[in-house]
Amino acid sequence: MKALFYTREFPPYVYGGAGVHVEYLAGELAKLMDMEVRCFGDQDEKSSNLAVKGFPFDNAVFDSADDKLKSVFKTLSTCLHMNADAIDADIVHCHTWYAHFAGIVSKLCYGTPLVITTHSLEPLRPWKREQLGRGYDASSWVEKTAIEMADALIAVSEETKEDVIKHFNVDENKVHVIYNGINLQQYVTTSETATLDTYGIDKTKPYVLFVGRITRQKGIIHLVNAIKYIDPDTQIVLCAGAPDTPEIAKEMKDSVDAVKKTRHNVIWIDKMVTKEEIIQLYSHAAVFCCPSIYEPFGIINIEAMACNTAVVASAVGGIKEVVVHEETGILIPLEQQTEAPFEPVDPDKFSRDLADGVNKVIGDKALRETMAKNGRKRVEDYFDWVAIAKQVEALYKTLI
Repeated sequence: MKALFYTREFPPYVYGGAGVHVEYLAGELAKLMDMEVRCFGDQDEKSSNLAVKGFPFDNAVFDSADDKLKSVFKTLSTCLHMNADAIDADIVHCHTWYAHFAGIVSKLCYGTPLVITTHSLEPLRPWKREQLGRGYDASSWVEKTAIEMADALIAVSEETKEDVIKHFNVDENKVHVIYNGINLQQYVTTSETATLDTYGIDKTKPYVLFVGRITRQKGIIHLVNAIKYIDPDTQIVLCAGAPDTPEIAKEMKDSVDAVKKTRHNVIWIDKMVTKEEIIQLYSHAAVFCCPSIYEPFGIINIEAMACNTAVVASAVGGIKEVVVHEETGILIPLEQQTEAPFEPVDPDKFSRDLADGVNKVIGDKALRETMAKNGRKRVEDYFDWVAIAKQVEALYKTLI
């Protein structure tokens, strides 16, 4: 059996959870079958069972297009180029809407069975219109078309499965829940602290860590607004880059600058750090905070838990299936608007509640250590890529 992945992200160009998912799943599946990855970029690699080929995204023909539409046009163009090479795979498997158009074309032109992993859903990310303008209508159409024509769908959590069935015309029997995973050998606690020294983090003081993109979805603004309620001795380390829009980048900068006027232990690492650096940051954090307002799974939480770090996270989406309240961390209730943009009904209360959770964990060493130990065990029991790859392989076999 041979499987072909279509994906926007693949090393060295990974900026989000979907890219992490694709990297590790492809690696594990390559131990079970022949694997090919077609992605956005300039990659051209081949190992024993894994071939990776990148396709250029920055097509100059679209340079004169509207700024909000450029990425949509370039995405669709790249997806067409990804189908120029003949397909000899038994299964085509797409990840995120950026690659779904490639899957649509491949199923229509080559007839290969199509699998879609729903890492997130456009109907639940209305703030993407800020980034894409009317291109959001195009991305929504691509996603809907791909999902509804797929032979099988993988939802990364039970709640994501419910969302797929609610928002799309699909047969429930085609939707299979297979969690995200983690490399348990790579994500382990490390005693190395060079990264803390590099970014000026005081090793004698506790810190709360955020890791993620600067986007409405990740809720980072709510954490920044919570800083004033967090114990003043607690350092705040924001590992946040890749803003969706210039507007949210400015909002983030203005908010952090305002906090820094009265607090000097806020450290903003405004770039995508290496895997080695992030493992060090996870390992030495007193608590990891995930304030997302939408999160189908939240792979960052299992990364933190694997590094023996307690988690404070919003009780939304798949996070509720990952973090066990009062055992591996604290889940913060989030009352959201029922219509787009699904922001908190009371943003200040949400920020205060986040701060209360952080303060509780940092203030209780015994609780923190118990949560850290329980978190690592939960990851080992439920989120091992080896077992997850076998579930995906089994699904593939039902379609051939």
